[in-house]
Amino acid sequence: MRFELGAGGAVTAIEGPLVFLRRVVKAGLGEAVEVEGGDGRARLGRIVALDEEGIVVELLESTAGLGIDDVTVRFRGEPMTMALGPGLLGRVFDGVGRARDGGPPVPEMVRRRVDTGTINPATRGLPKDFIETGVSSIDILNSLVRGQKLPIFSAGGLPHDRLAAGIAQTARLRGEDEAGFAVVFAGIGVSHDSAESFRAAMEQSGALEHTAMFLNLASEPSAQRLLTPRYALTAAEYLAFDEGRHVLVILTDMTNYCEALREVSASHGEIPSRKGYPGYMYSDLATIFERAGWIKGRAGTLTQLPILTMPADDISHPIPDLTGYITEGQVVLDRALEHRGIYPPVNVLPSLSRLMDQGIGEGYTHPDHPALAQQLFAAYARAARVRVLSSVVGRDGLTETDRLYLDFGDRFEAEFVNQGAMRGFDESFALGWEILAMLPPGELARLSDAQIEAHIAPVLARAEAEAGDG
Repeated sequence: MRFELGAGGAVTAIEGPLVFLRRVVKAGLGEAVEVEGGDGRARLGRIVALDEEGIVVELLESTAGLGIDDVTVRFRGEPMTMALGPGLLGRVFDGVGRARDGGPPVPEMVRRRVDTGTINPATRGLPKDFIETGVSSIDILNSLVRGQKLPIFSAGGLPHDRLAAGIAQTARLRGEDEAGFAVVFAGIGVSHDSAESFRAAMEQSGALEHTAMFLNLASEPSAQRLLTPRYALTAAEYLAFDEGRHVLVILTDMTNYCEALREVSASHGEIPSRKGYPGYMYSDLATIFERAGWIKGRAGTLTQLPILTMPADDISHPIPDLTGYITEGQVVLDRALEHRGIYPPVNVLPSLSRLMDQGIGEGYTHPDHPALAQQLFAAYARAARVRVLSSVVGRDGLTETDRLYLDFGDRFEAEFVNQGAMRGFDESFALGWEILAMLPPGELARLSDAQIEAHIAPVLARAEAEAGDG
């Protein structure tokens, strides 16, 4: 700690989470402080504004019990930092990196700033290789690549929390690097029940052993939500670039983060932009998302899977709109599919993984994976068009081929997209070929004759044998 301001005139006002001080010391923007009231409890905060006459401190904890005349402010002389070292995995922390599981603090090997810059473009490598999530519609059609940032666009009431917990429990690497895999899970502004369900699911599945959890509750101050993803990413960077692990960071829900950003911006008196969000929200989100990637010469990688809920199901809302500009694709959850009982309700057609080609195919998943993905997408897109036509002319007005596509679309959603349990890649891969076998070989224009012979013909042969046995 560098210096301390005692009670007796230093504090001029307390408004919500903001503490106003007279400028009687040298301090820097973003510097960490501790504010202690008459109750003797120290509260963490940071400097968010200052000029020649005053300093504004934003508290990350409740200001209840603070009085203007009994406040002591301690200036740490450094920005917000986090102690890092062995023992991060298997632990549960709060939104600012303090142990929430009752365990001791993490042994400190290094101390890092939580607001570090993004990866230097000159040292950034192109993301490559495959991360298996256990979700067929992601693994086969929108594959997640190490070092990628691939958001999930959800909406209020959709099961994105269940999906996040499922991916955190089952995600893994394929091959010899599997032992070096880790997950960092950050719950931002989640309810107490959701936080406990996340923790219980990870403990019961055994996935907590290779996971570090950061849980920020909805009841905690909104300013703390702005730091939760930064603390989580600081821990992930240590695991990836210091310990050489391949780290998957799941951030849920980034909409809560953006709402907190709007609230804090308004409390600072800043001029709002579109829908009341600050004009710098794009660059602020970029400081989070652009921390994903891998650094040339380093063994580890950092992959992000941020989840956000689209207000009013509007994909053009500023939050998903700006997120889409920064990230490399999106996985879109659909309310109509959810109403039909399909889980996870992934709408394949508007979903996209722009770096998918860097992590699939020979040497990564299977040489025929790209062809399977392209053919499934093309056939499902044709099925969607046939559904529109069927709504006009009826099923009887369709050609025989169109009726096959209609049946294909129904089965694709009911058996491939819908899954009661998480699936391994090999199971999803085999299921994709089995469903494609519903269509005549002449319709499979994106497959070679060799691929049809290797994957479609055996499915048809089994079907004929079963029909003969029946």
